[in-house]
Amino acid sequence: NSRDAVLWGRAVYENIRKFLQFQLTVNTVALIVTLVSAMAGREALPLTAIQLLWVNLIMDTFAALALATEPPNAELLDRKPYGRYDHLITSIMFRNILGQACYQLTVLLLMQYKGPAWLGLEADSIDLNTMIFTTFVVMQLFNEFNARKVNNEINIFQNIFKSYMFLGVMGLNIIVQVIITQFGGTAFMTSGLSAKNWGIC
Repeated sequence: NSRDAVLWGRAVYENIRKFLQFQLTVNTVALIVTLVSAMAGREALPLTAIQLLWVNLIMDTFAALALATEPPNAELLDRKPYGRYDHLITSIMFRNILGQACYQLTVLLLMQYKGPAWLGLEADSIDLNTMIFTTFVVMQLFNEFNARKVNNEINIFQNIFKSYMFLGVMGLNIIVQVIITQFGGTAFMTSGLSAKNWGIC
């Protein structure tokens, strides 16, 4: 019926916005971290090409499955219809993207340049770069929860247990990330982390 058509239409539109918010954040952070590292003449970039391929899988394929398949919420019908000329990326979304990107960049750049002194690791070492890579991915996984809300809602866990695909994808991402970090070795340029370092990440 027409009610269901409107509900599903709004749900699809909302899910596209969620995906965009998440993807733009990941792209911005990955680009700036890699660019800053390259311009600073680092011997080893913190994110290798193979690692970025895994990040790309999280960002595109898995994020699309997780965020674009969330079921419709009846509360969507309480909102005013979107106008023909409304922007796809709202000011609230832009604030979320900018705030999350600034937070992630601060953490990653501090780890990159202050990490050797704070963590007792050698600069440009595989151990330090593994921690930077793992921290980067963990922040994306947590940010995927934030990306579920694009209209200034407070509760990012609302209806989370109705989103079976989201929970399944998140679980898969966590398991694969642990395997890559601990056993990726030469292929992923990672070294296994201790429990303490996992806690820091």
